Amino acid sequence: MKSPVLLIFCAVMTSMCHVHAEDTPPNIVMIISDDQSWTDYSFMGHSDIRTPHLDRLAARSATFRRGYVPVALCRPSLATMITGLYPHQHGITGNDPSPNPNLSADQQNELRERLISKIDACPTAPQLLGPKGYVSFQSGKWWEGNYRRGGFTEGMTRGFPQRGGRHGDDGLDIGRKGMQPVLNFIDSAVDRKKPFFLWYAPFLPHTPHTPPQRLLSKYETAGRDPALAKYYAMCEWFDETCGELINHLEQKNVFENTLIVYVTDNGWIQRTGDMKLPDGWKQGFAPKSKQSPYDGGTRTPIMVCWPKKIPPADRPELVSSIDLMPTMLAAAGVEIPENLPGLNLLPACCNQEKLTRNELYGESFAHDVADVDQPEASLLYRWVIEDHWKLLLTYDGKTNRYAAAHLNLGPGPQLFDLKADPMEDHNVAADHKDIVARLAGKLDNWWKVTSRKTVTTVE
Repeated sequence: MKSPVLLIFCAVMTSMCHVHAEDTPPNIVMIISDDQSWTDYSFMGHSDIRTPHLDRLAARSATFRRGYVPVALCRPSLATMITGLYPHQHGITGNDPSPNPNLSADQQNELRERLISKIDACPTAPQLLGPKGYVSFQSGKWWEGNYRRGGFTEGMTRGFPQRGGRHGDDGLDIGRKGMQPVLNFIDSAVDRKKPFFLWYAPFLPHTPHTPPQRLLSKYETAGRDPALAKYYAMCEWFDETCGELINHLEQKNVFENTLIVYVTDNGWIQRTGDMKLPDGWKQGFAPKSKQSPYDGGTRTPIMVCWPKKIPPADRPELVSSIDLMPTMLAAAGVEIPENLPGLNLLPACCNQEKLTRNELYGESFAHDVADVDQPEASLLYRWVIEDHWKLLLTYDGKTNRYAAAHLNLGPGPQLFDLKADPMEDHNVAADHKDIVARLAGKLDNWWKVTSRKTVTTVE
């Protein structure tokens, strides 16, 4: 039986987490790293990379070290964050329509527009926050045309077919060329006394790896591959921009009532000259990172910071980027659409209670979309994690640019014990056929249930 003191404490914490009508809605800031491994932060234990600003954020957050994204490719991953839906639900499964030499340039552009139009059918975070009085700003990576198509009231990306419109055009300048557009937006929103939603998804530490020399010189050491030194410096450069953003929130006296969520779109393990690679591998990253269903591609720390409501804590539970949308909406007092598959993390974060969910699901598709109307045409993998077990199943979707054969996976199931084998080097499926069968059943049921859930349209 809980003591009266503990019951009172829990009641107070629950009340703290509830958004009352008289409360000032929190500002909401999404910080999204681009191509960074879950290991590559000093607060995650990296021995060389320095990330002091994100370390400080982690110390002030509910920090989930076992966070994941359901897909390890930037465009579908970002679409999941802004809609709260799995890629097979929102329909944006790859970065580009598959090239077809039989199509004219105009026809290829029509295909690209059809892929962009998927965002029009899905309510996004800024669209759902708008009726609550939120103003919103897009900066950094944004593949879905003009920022207004995502429901942002302001933004940097003009959108395809403008210069660089494929994945961000002018938005990609943020961070690399300073933070002023973001800082100006915050200043304007504060002056107007408007709650704001900020999408900060800089092209960092993504290639090209062109860090300032003042940072690069810190990582250029004897025996270290120059490509690795550049990547390490890019991680610290990204961290600096996060520090500038967070410091500005503090200077404007809005940090305490700002919900900051942190996540990476997908992982990255820098390719170096001493790596053993599959024949024909030409990518700048290692095979078991970006675009792969392995933890090197899908795992990320996820932080939820709201000083006014959430006590700092180091959290061991499994969480996913699909949980960010319901969490942000709940913080703003917005009704969560019934079709969203993620969890609202606020009650657990505020009350410091353990999440009851024990599994996560994900999927991998080809880089290029084989059929913009049939997600399964590009499907390569589905995976499920239950506690420390991870099951990976391979499918025969068209592989286009990045073939499954490059990883020499074969058609059989792969089972990994993430506790004993965090690098997923040893497939133990043959030794645990009962676990494979059970998890495969869960994976099949997840796909059926989530595929039935319809998209809720915006009124």
